[in-house]
Amino acid sequence: MATTQLATRKKQTQAGPQASRPYMPGYGIPKDKKGLLPWSHVIERMTEAMHYWVSTVDPEGRPHSTPVDGLWIDGQLYFGGSPQTRRNRNLAANSAVCIHLESAMDVLILQGDARELREPDSSLTAKLAEGSVKKYGYGPPPEAFASGGTFIFRPRLVLAWTQFPKDATRWRFQDQ
Repeated sequence: MATTQLATRKKQTQAGPQASRPYMPGYGIPKDKKGLLPWSHVIERMTEAMHYWVSTVDPEGRPHSTPVDGLWIDGQLYFGGSPQTRRNRNLAANSAVCIHLESAMDVLILQGDARELREPDSSLTAKLAEGSVKKYGYGPPPEAFASGGTFIFRPRLVLAWTQFPKDATRWRFQDQ
């Protein structure tokens, strides 16, 4: 990613991309911006979630979903597992991912791409190890995050609502 794109993404992950209404014909989505959810809602839900549903597509086009543990740090979801899992093999062939949380009433759906974490710096691996222990009560040592099987998900499109259709909100990242 180019330097200007990185700066844009960092700004968007802190303040959030601009909110708008999703296009969902026939569902009575309001046309005005009154009631849009703030980006802080996404940050809070993703940070506090204990589990994330990761949906991938296999090389034959079949969908595959699995729940994973993960850490939301600086607008990205870090998650992992054995490189032999169907999920990770799918991601090696196709980086497109859909992430969602468990609630059907407080909905959060993120679409984007995941890439394997390669040659991370020691400050990031320490942050991941500490974050895992703090959140889950266990976690691999920092060096395990550099040995393969850890993915970084970056959203391109985010949808959320808590009182559908009144507060249905969409965010798009500009660098995508």
